[in-house]
Amino acid sequence: MPPTSRPRRPLLASLTPGGERNLRDTLRDERTGGVLLLAAAVVALVWANAAPESYRTVSDTVVGPAALHLDLTVAQWASDGLLAIFFFVVGLELKRELVVGELRTPATAVLPAVAAVGGMLVPAGIYLAVNLTQPGGAAGGWAVPTATDIAFAVGVLAIVGRRAPVALRAFLLTLAVVDDLLAIVVIAVAYTEQVGAGLLLGALAAVAAFALALARGVRTPWLLVPLALVAWGLLHASGVHATIAGVLLGFAVPARPGSAAGRRAAGPAEPDAADLPDHSLAEHYEHLWRPVSAGFAVPVFALFAAGVTVAPSMLGAAFADPVAQGVVLGLVVGKPLGILGATWLLATFTRARLAPGLGWSDVLAVGALGGIGFTVSLLVGRLAFGSDSPHGDHVVVAVLAASVIAAALGAGLLARRSRAHAAAGTHGGAPTG
Repeated sequence: MPPTSRPRRPLLASLTPGGERNLRDTLRDERTGGVLLLAAAVVALVWANAAPESYRTVSDTVVGPAALHLDLTVAQWASDGLLAIFFFVVGLELKRELVVGELRTPATAVLPAVAAVGGMLVPAGIYLAVNLTQPGGAAGGWAVPTATDIAFAVGVLAIVGRRAPVALRAFLLTLAVVDDLLAIVVIAVAYTEQVGAGLLLGALAAVAAFALALARGVRTPWLLVPLALVAWGLLHASGVHATIAGVLLGFAVPARPGSAAGRRAAGPAEPDAADLPDHSLAEHYEHLWRPVSAGFAVPVFALFAAGVTVAPSMLGAAFADPVAQGVVLGLVVGKPLGILGATWLLATFTRARLAPGLGWSDVLAVGALGGIGFTVSLLVGRLAFGSDSPHGDHVVVAVLAASVIAAALGAGLLARRSRAHAAAGTHGGAPTG
């Protein structure tokens, strides 16, 4: 009787449960998210310059039913649809910070919150100063340099600032969370022209039904996912940018640890929940959805947002445009000035103080990292100028250039501060400069 041969495993077979879990854990790492985002931007630039017709054809392909106002291009699906997943994760982070995190008490929230406000006002002021004093300026893009890309910023900190005090990471994370909250408000208010009241109320009703279902312990996708999609579709049709639906749905998730809803959501059917004892439902969903956001949604958005044809004449026109000048100066100069200046004013004229282990050079390094605008800056640029305006391509070039400069500047300052902290042994001690 011939020996039975073991069946061969296909080369591209699906991952084992353990392999899937390792992949998800890798995608949750901030460094991985930053690398994927950067890789997608590079691919977009190469594709748009090597085969511009192909890139435009794919980007402009319309998919979806017109009767439901969902006849969107692939690029619009990436910015309005997939990016809603990113904002859902942002909403979960914000909810957790407001309920159980750094933002729940004014004493711990005031310093990074004021720093975030300064980091938005000063870049916006610089942008307006450039665009209101030069011919060809466009004041409508004032919000482009006000955003910080938390994935890139925290990724740079994780790579370069490993020896920096824990308080520095907490300061950056809290600042970025407040920055995201303010950016959401700006998108919802400043870039919404007309709102269908009935559709908006319908979207809010769907979010309320989503929240009620979660509060009652419902966790079956066949009910929650349709409610989320209805909320997204109605909000999109109402005229409010559809990514706000992601934020509202994130805010609807319970964030207190140990709640009955949270315990019911952590059943044995979902193995990742075993890693999160006594976790909240918001933490559980963030754990599940972050890999989708970092590994798919945000890179695909970058793929269709960062593709511009880079020719010498185009670069010359971009950096001669007051819009691009305002964006670069706002992100590279305005962000660190605003964050450092607001923090210094608060510490000088109130009883607020930097956390133990932090010095003003650390705040400056965080301010430089705040100039990495990327994801939200590209989104705001699309909302402000669209894809047909020459300003639109110039904003992409400016955001990419500014983000690279800010990342290099922030990394250099962080590396210097990390060496100083290591030499002085001040990972958690007194401020060092």
